[in-house]
Amino acid sequence: MQNKFEILENYLNKLDEQGISLAFSGGIDSLLLLYLCKNKNVKAYTFKSVFQTDEEIDFTKDICKEFSVEQEIIQYYPLEDELIKNNPKDRCYYCKKLMFSLLAKRAGKTVIIDGTNADDLNCYRPGLKALKELGIISPFAECGITKEEIREYTKRCGIKYFSKPSTPCFATRFPYNTQITENDIEKVKSAEKILQQNGFASCRVRLHNDIARIEINPNKFNEIIEKKDLLIKQLKKIGITYITLDLEGFRSGSMDIELK
Repeated sequence: MQNKFEILENYLNKLDEQGISLAFSGGIDSLLLLYLCKNKNVKAYTFKSVFQTDEEIDFTKDICKEFSVEQEIIQYYPLEDELIKNNPKDRCYYCKKLMFSLLAKRAGKTVIIDGTNADDLNCYRPGLKALKELGIISPFAECGITKEEIREYTKRCGIKYFSKPSTPCFATRFPYNTQITENDIEKVKSAEKILQQNGFASCRVRLHNDIARIEINPNKFNEIIEKKDLLIKQLKKIGITYITLDLEGFRSGSMDIELK
């Protein structure tokens, strides 16, 4: 692993000759890239829309200040695009194309990089096509660095966020080919915040029309049953009609099962 990160450092040094524009979401991947580039000619760009929470955006601001990196927030409106709003199976392609096209207009002649890692190349990621079309560089993927290696190296660097849970965009909470509305997104955000405030830090609320499918770690099943009356009351108060617990537990990409 150490050899991979030495190769990465040399790679970033070459990119630095042209200047670096980093797409910074605040996730562990782009966070480590920000740390590795903080003493280079780098500027961070963070996308803000209904697909992110205010807390996520505030976190990116705090990190950029901590690492003394200039940041620009790019506001975008994905639900104004009918293709994205209708949530086709390649929604991520259209969304990434929108986001990174906006970044490209601001980046000038600098190199645009993002936190895509080697594991992402083996998953269903239609957004990768958009990155390729726009010439976005993914240093971790180029150097064969995996998510596990990123977390381990982040820990070795003494960065306290090495165990930070992933925070994928809120469009992933809805089945493909069903229309995404801002009201439903806000409902999911509120539902996940309720779960987190009640002790379920790692959770997803997948919304299937009027049915909420809750994903949490299986070792928390007993706890959620004990708190079910309180949770039912709070979740119904925000407009969720039917509340279910997914017995397979928390897992990333559960909406992609039908694609496999």
